[in-house]
Amino acid sequence: MTTTLPVRSARPVAAALLATAATFLALDLAWLGVVARGLYERALGDLLRPDAYLPAAALFYAFYVAVTVGWAVLGAASKGDAARRGAGLGFVAYATYDLTNWAVIRDWPALLVPVDLAWGVVLTTLAALAGRAAHDAVRGNR
Repeated sequence: MTTTLPVRSARPVAAALLATAATFLALDLAWLGVVARGLYERALGDLLRPDAYLPAAALFYAFYVAVTVGWAVLGAASKGDAARRGAGLGFVAYATYDLTNWAVIRDWPALLVPVDLAWGVVLTTLAALAGRAAHDAVRGNR
């Protein structure tokens, strides 16, 4: 028995990728740069760089957006499914980051664990939902 993957048109996939990336980047920059900046500055102190290291940030965004699109957007059967898959992915990814930091970095602020994890769930959910909505709109689905 052979399994074939569905053939996808490039336009809906490109729309999904662009919408997911734009949503993720805009929301995360607003969160990290404005909304929660003070929290991270107080909690991390000298551990926090004055400016983000752009090569690492670009790699993270590229990998994370690609996985979000592949798993939560294109792998979903509906917008609701994309939101659920995004929430699950956000939980796993951000829990991995936060709990690992808490486990291995001396004096990692415990307060950041639930705050950052919750942000990861919300952020990935919204980005996946935006990606799926763009995908469906280009395909003519509502």
